[in-house]
Amino acid sequence: MENRERETLGSRAGFLLLAAGCSIGLGNIWRFPFITGQYGGANFVFLYIIFLVLIGFPVLVMELAVGRAARKNIVGAMRKLPEKHGSVWSRIFSVIFLGNLLLMMFYTTVCGWFIAYTWFYLSGNGMETFASGSGSGDFFAKFVASPANMTGFMAATVIIASIICMSGLKNGVERITKILMSGLFILLFILVANSLTLPNAMEGVKFYLYPTMVDSTRWMEMVVAALGQAFFTLSLGVGSMGIFGSYIEKTHSLTGESILIIAMDTLVALMAGMIIFPACAAYDVSVNSGPDLIFVTLPKVFANMMGGQWWGMLFFLFMGVAAFTTVIAVFENIIGWMMDEFNLSRKKAALINMIGVGVLSLPCALGFNLLSGVTPFGSGSTILDLEDFIVSGTLLPIGSVIIIFFCTWKFGWGWKNFIAEADYGKGLKYPAFAKWYIAIVIPAVILFLLAYGYYQRFAPLW
Repeated sequence: MENRERETLGSRAGFLLLAAGCSIGLGNIWRFPFITGQYGGANFVFLYIIFLVLIGFPVLVMELAVGRAARKNIVGAMRKLPEKHGSVWSRIFSVIFLGNLLLMMFYTTVCGWFIAYTWFYLSGNGMETFASGSGSGDFFAKFVASPANMTGFMAATVIIASIICMSGLKNGVERITKILMSGLFILLFILVANSLTLPNAMEGVKFYLYPTMVDSTRWMEMVVAALGQAFFTLSLGVGSMGIFGSYIEKTHSLTGESILIIAMDTLVALMAGMIIFPACAAYDVSVNSGPDLIFVTLPKVFANMMGGQWWGMLFFLFMGVAAFTTVIAVFENIIGWMMDEFNLSRKKAALINMIGVGVLSLPCALGFNLLSGVTPFGSGSTILDLEDFIVSGTLLPIGSVIIIFFCTWKFGWGWKNFIAEADYGKGLKYPAFAKWYIAIVIPAVILFLLAYGYYQRFAPLW
């Protein structure tokens, strides 16, 4: 077996962009807008930001601290850090860590959709179809019904991400993510400016940013959705952030770093809404059309815009960039775990990961065609829905609770050790007075909403 020194990132900016890249992705650009539309706009946005601050922020600092203190993936860190019971913690979290693989099993498929649509707009394929009444919906349905399309673009995502990770931490992952994230923010500002100049755009902004009366029958449903979105968008609970903590030096406190990551993540999510909702208002597109808001309704929007082919190409390119940064980041988490746990070289781990994730992603890719008869939540549901529910509705919240217990309980790593690591370096210090809120209140809220989410999901099927 090979003995290797721990790799480190080349700069603070590289860490922040890489960590932000892990959180910025489909959660912000695809999931956030359509869930916001389904739950009434500004009310959901307000709740989502509250959960990011009150629950997402503490868990993010803890996950980064565990990784940085141990210089290992989060499973290895839970084995190393406690004075006692480390093997128990690591065994428990090994199950939760599988959430990274589950996430990739559907994330690679959806990321492939954005690569495909970028190509469709660049080549002009489908432009006339998108302009017709039901043309964009028919086009998307035909696209996902093709096993060749679905597996081909999924495989392209897996291969490209694996090659980038194989190239090394600084020269591959960090360098490529810096380029992608910089381009992402530039594209965002251009597209927001374009949407805000559309006729009737302010009606979309009003829906998005001005709170209204909440339908009391959907209040708890909206609360559960907002909490799930906060976990999903930050990739919390499965160790995805912990691996990047293991790659950084101890020059800055983790409280300040976490605030910057959340700020970038939230900015992208809010800007995505500023692209979509003004455009929907301008062209009378339904804001609550669900997951196909982007792939079915927005092509209609672009078809009615001057230079729509190029705006569409830019939009789906930007979407692909956002999704791809997360794919690379989570691949890096899995590869880092394989390198630590099995003492593999980076290239070997990346190759095994490429083959394994590619095979495991096939059910989701084929769930819209050859396996479309598999409907886990009843008619109309797909394998993607099941995998998404297991990750965002189960593993992310449970994993977050385990991380909280690990950092606050004496028979885990312990509060004093966590605070010492979180506060090491220059910058803001962690609010140590909030121990009991973090150790008791946050887990109670998460577990209650987790139980309610299960009831909400399965009660109609009983």
